[in-house]
Amino acid sequence: MSNEFNHLRLEHLQTAVSSFSDLRKRPPPPQGWLKLIREAIGRTGRQQAQRLGISGPTLHKSEQAEAEDRITLKQLRKLADGLDCDLVYALVPRQPLTEVVRERAQAIATDEVGRVAHSMGLEGQRPGAEMLRRQIERRTAELLHGRWSDLWRES
Repeated sequence: MSNEFNHLRLEHLQTAVSSFSDLRKRPPPPQGWLKLIREAIGRTGRQQAQRLGISGPTLHKSEQAEAEDRITLKQLRKLADGLDCDLVYALVPRQPLTEVVRERAQAIATDEVGRVAHSMGLEGQRPGAEMLRRQIERRTAELLHGRWSDLWRES
């Protein structure tokens, strides 16, 4: 995959998920969305269970499973549909994905340059701090222009 394509794909994805960033700051209600919405529209558990074609205890267990993060997406989607709601699912990066990739490349470059500098230091030829900084920058750029899958290989 070309480097330009990697960057375009990453920028497109970053734009797509950025609208969800504010949602990370809003925790779900303690009782879960299913129960909160059901109660807000005035439906009893029995009414909702009948609407879904399940038993009252099954609905209660499902609402409890959602509140405790134990529900499957398939089950949550079905129960949301029974409330005339859509399940919106997204993974929201904790930091911009461009930073994730750059930090990884920089960490690898720092490690590689550091190992070479250490060897040179054993020979009394350790480069200065400014030269090391430039070498790390150059190696980081090389890594970012290479195959990004190489950034995630185990050492």
